[in-house]
Amino acid sequence: MDITMIRILLRITVFFVGIVSAILDIIYSHWPSLMFRIMLWYKHQKMGVQMKYVEHEGYRFCYFCRGKPGSRPSVLMLHGFPFNKDMWLNAIQLFPKDLHLICLDMPGHGETTRLLTENYKAINQAKKIHQFVECTGLNQKPFHLVGMSMGGMVAGIYAAQYPSEISGLSLLCPVGLRYPTDNEFIKYVKELQKSTNSYSNPLLFTAKQGEDFLKFGLYYPSKRNMQVLKGYLEDKRPHKYFFLKCFLDMTSVESRYSFHDNLSKIRAPTQVIWGRDDKVMDPSGAEIVAKAIPVCQVHTLEKCGHFITLDRPRKLSKLLLEFYSSIFGTT
Repeated sequence: MDITMIRILLRITVFFVGIVSAILDIIYSHWPSLMFRIMLWYKHQKMGVQMKYVEHEGYRFCYFCRGKPGSRPSVLMLHGFPFNKDMWLNAIQLFPKDLHLICLDMPGHGETTRLLTENYKAINQAKKIHQFVECTGLNQKPFHLVGMSMGGMVAGIYAAQYPSEISGLSLLCPVGLRYPTDNEFIKYVKELQKSTNSYSNPLLFTAKQGEDFLKFGLYYPSKRNMQVLKGYLEDKRPHKYFFLKCFLDMTSVESRYSFHDNLSKIRAPTQVIWGRDDKVMDPSGAEIVAKAIPVCQVHTLEKCGHFITLDRPRKLSKLLLEFYSSIFGTT
């Protein structure tokens, strides 16, 4: 092959590489939802999880699971608002493949049935989770319950309301506590509740302000983590009225402190994990929980915000597994 032909082939190669790079750049920059879905599909394959559905009186729950029930307790994980079960994918990377694990889409989130006529106060969500547990037979023996943020609040209430079903409890920066003073975020939430135009709530609808809120939850808003969060933001935008209703129900006067009010009823060995740099929920909440629960250990993560599964996934995975093993033996 002569030098002229080689040059032509090189130019053609460079041309097509440039086109492909430009297309990928456009997808990455402007279509976060597509990249988000591709990334999630890849992680599902890598983690070896199976997507499943179960129905109760016409209400469909969506979850993914791995492993089968065995001699050790199963693990049920509840995500936070406004995300879905996939927020746990990074946090389970150190879990043994044979440990029976279930990550559930919370009521109205992900692919679980979404109804505007439902009430999404924390106590109601706990009752809905109980329906799921009964449908799947998960409560045939006590299981380990893990919850983050809103999911932590619901998990705590679940452990208080159904104590015989819970063998261990892990709470990640749970909401629903009474603090001596309000931090900046709580003040902001209260202002939103007073708003006469709730449907313009920037926390839920304005893209730019929504992204700002997501940054608020991270210690270090890397490009990768922001693309993940933008994917969630774009996915939920068509269901904005549901997320507004859920937010207002969860933070209503009847619901906002329901976790705190149930703390004294929790009897299961409990683990509390909090990011030291959490700007959404003050890390001092860990001590509030620890003082109220007889058997409780606290872990504070350095360089970590509210979204622990994104800021410190490997450390979180390690802590969850160590706590589980300390109660039930090595996996």
